[in-house]
Amino acid sequence: MELTPASPILSIIVPVKDEEVAIEAFVTRVSAVVESLSDAAAQSYEILFIDDGSTDRTMAAIAQAHLTNPRVRALSLSRNFGKEAALSAGLDHARGSAVVPMDVDLQDPPEVLGDMIAKWRAGCDMVYGVRRDRATDSLPKRLSADLYYKAHNLLSSDKIPDHAGDFRLLDRRVVDVLRSLPERNRFMKGLFAWSGFKSASVDYERAERTLGTTKFRPWKLWTLALDGITSSSTLPLRIWTYVGGGVAVLSFLYALFIITKALIFGIAVPGYASIMVAVLFLGGLQLLSLGILGEYVGRIMVETKQRPLYIIRDTIGLSEVDAARATERP
Repeated sequence: MELTPASPILSIIVPVKDEEVAIEAFVTRVSAVVESLSDAAAQSYEILFIDDGSTDRTMAAIAQAHLTNPRVRALSLSRNFGKEAALSAGLDHARGSAVVPMDVDLQDPPEVLGDMIAKWRAGCDMVYGVRRDRATDSLPKRLSADLYYKAHNLLSSDKIPDHAGDFRLLDRRVVDVLRSLPERNRFMKGLFAWSGFKSASVDYERAERTLGTTKFRPWKLWTLALDGITSSSTLPLRIWTYVGGGVAVLSFLYALFIITKALIFGIAVPGYASIMVAVLFLGGLQLLSLGILGEYVGRIMVETKQRPLYIIRDTIGLSEVDAARATERP
């Protein structure tokens, strides 16, 4: 996307769904933090909300915030497309030289933006936030997060820094690369890692959520984890090639053992238990391998449909020229 002279230096993109109670507090705090910076971004920024199919008065709250602060803009999607699609919409329509995805719950403190901008000015193309600890998360969530990061980095060549989320600063060059990617099944953390570029980290303390409730349920987190693994690596498919080969070798060796035993000691009475164990074990392996294969085939089907990532229903503070320019891929 070609920047215009009126383009801001900093764009903050905020996916939201049913977050009417959090909009005013977010805009107030983020605006105060950004405007207090000594950087030129203090007077040249925008806050771009992406309403991902809210059913409450989220868009009305954003419209009210826009009246108070014209730097607030918004896109309203026609339905709930998911956070990854909403982030993609934000990247498509953000005009800034630096773009920062943030959550509206203010658990990721906007006070970190000053450090991110400083490292960006020093030459880093990507500055990602790293949580010092996850004390605000429940024990199951902490354990599952640690397990996921380890599993993802073991299986994928695109390494995700431990405890780094979507909260990060992206240079315009990185944004244009991400916008050029055609896939529909998107796992943004993996795409951030895949894009490369010079990166740095900023540590911060993650606060507890005080407004609204999280929209990420265990099933959504599990689905996101599957998307992350399957979109970043084909190793699960390759693993089953080795598993199948190993089972075939063991089966062949066991067959030789049975034949040898029959030749030496005669034919024994058939054992029901051993037959059932073998059948159930091999059947379970086959079903598991078919399930993994099905995950990849399903994603291939989604890609071949070539449907848009999202559909815009309404906008706030976005001109028709901006919207048309934003839909053009670099």
